[in-house]
Amino acid sequence: MAVKKIGILFGQENTFPQAFVDRVNEKKESGIVAEFVAVDKVEQGIATDYAVIIDRISQDVPFYRAYLKNAALGGTAVLNNPFWWSADEKFFNNALATKVGVPVPKTILLPSHMMPDDTNENSFRNLFGHYKWEDSLNGVGFPAYMKPHAGGGWKSVYKLDDMRTFHAKHPETGQLVMLFQESIDFTDYFRCYCLNRESVHIMPYEPRNPHHLRYDSQVKATGAAAKKLLATVKDYVFRLNKALGYDFNTVEFAVRDGIPYAIDFCNPAPDADINSVGQANFEWIVENAANMAIKRAKQQKPGQSNITWGEFVSLGCEGKIPTLPKTKTDDAEEGATAEEKKTTTKAKKS
Repeated sequence: MAVKKIGILFGQENTFPQAFVDRVNEKKESGIVAEFVAVDKVEQGIATDYAVIIDRISQDVPFYRAYLKNAALGGTAVLNNPFWWSADEKFFNNALATKVGVPVPKTILLPSHMMPDDTNENSFRNLFGHYKWEDSLNGVGFPAYMKPHAGGGWKSVYKLDDMRTFHAKHPETGQLVMLFQESIDFTDYFRCYCLNRESVHIMPYEPRNPHHLRYDSQVKATGAAAKKLLATVKDYVFRLNKALGYDFNTVEFAVRDGIPYAIDFCNPAPDADINSVGQANFEWIVENAANMAIKRAKQQKPGQSNITWGEFVSLGCEGKIPTLPKTKTDDAEEGATAEEKKTTTKAKKS
């Protein structure tokens, strides 16, 4: 039987990649081995010898992103889908959340303060003189956060208290296209791993703390209200990742008045370092990532497409968009409507 290789492509992180490879190999699954990806050459249309590649770095290295797209074309199950990852960004994430019934802060998109290279005033004739800056900002209100629409890692994030601070800080963003987002005054905050759109791990998280002190290892929640909140968080994590199609992602929620608002859920290479997430969370992500990779290696079919497409894309091919999932109440109402139609039809016949 041919051996299926699982590879991990990574950059500066140290603890997770080695632990992941060791955990996969410790399981001694017949015909499956794991290793660090070794890129010796990249030739167009030529498949790699990896059944699965876990991507942890291509967001920072364009060469790797091109390599992974070519690998996916050859049948490698690249986690996450490099084509979708290239297309996705945080503003679209928020827009999609509104379609699948996940609460998000009020958010608008801002034009960049500086014009992009090789453009001039004529490039913006559809925008200049039309965009209602103050109306848009006041519609969201202050305090608010301003952050890159396609960024990450808490880079170029600003807390704005009023219009004066906005005008002072926006010039610092240069050519970045920014989000202007409602600030959620939260009582609880969670960061949730989601793997393969099947496994969710909810972690209490304090974004205001230093990075190494942000995570807690255990959810300290008791009572019916707390259990309902966590069940809702888990449901929202599944909704978002099914719609987006991410295999490996984190979703953050800020809880205000008992409602979890999805704050950030475009994290396809989320922090998995033991020194920041802590031992218990690290153990969960290593074990479950290993299990996911093994499962995908077993499912991988050479010469076929083995990457994941979310419901936004798969339904889009049918001319549809993701919508709010049905509830039991919806099903009951549909059943009642169907029964009413039957009754009406019988009455007409009689």
